Amino acid sequence: MARPKRPDLRSLILGLAAIAAAAFVLNYFGTWKLSPPDSETTVAIGGPFSLTDQDGKKRSDAEFRGKIMLVYFGYTDCPDVCPLTLQNMGAALNSLGDKGQSIVPIFITVDPERDTVAKMKEYAARFSPRLVALTGAPDDVAAAAKAYRVYYAKHEESGGGYSIDHTSLIYLMDRDGRYLTHFSPDVSPQDMAAGIANYL
Repeated sequence: MARPKRPDLRSLILGLAAIAAAAFVLNYFGTWKLSPPDSETTVAIGGPFSLTDQDGKKRSDAEFRGKIMLVYFGYTDCPDVCPLTLQNMGAALNSLGDKGQSIVPIFITVDPERDTVAKMKEYAARFSPRLVALTGAPDDVAAAAKAYRVYYAKHEESGGGYSIDHTSLIYLMDRDGRYLTHFSPDVSPQDMAAGIANYL
């Protein structure tokens, strides 16, 4: 009689890691539904931040009141998702023409260790003259990410460098800094523009 096959240890470890990761994400977000801050049943998205822009100027969320913010968290060494997302954000705003002048595109780094003011300035220039690129002390970046329920984690690479896993949603915030909606990173510029237009 054949002996029952013993579970593969590697598969068991990977399975437990996947369960732990799912539990962390669920605990971190609290719910899969994003909602404005006045909702009692879902997690509020957005909040105060105090960071430094690509010109070395201190910027806070309060100064954008009266404007609509389009906020994305990423980092300049991101190989593909971040540059494509920022390119699509710029294209969406350009397609809105004069109607989109009240919108401020904001890029907040999750890699303040490497993303200096000078590096952010060079990077932002690749996408749009309207883009506000923000960096700052690690604690200040972490506070902004927490307010927007953005997850990020550093992963060391074999060559000695590192990459960063991070939430890649694009948040649309109203003139009072309150959450309106969000877009996935693979949204087309046309669909993003159409979604934004619903709130103009």
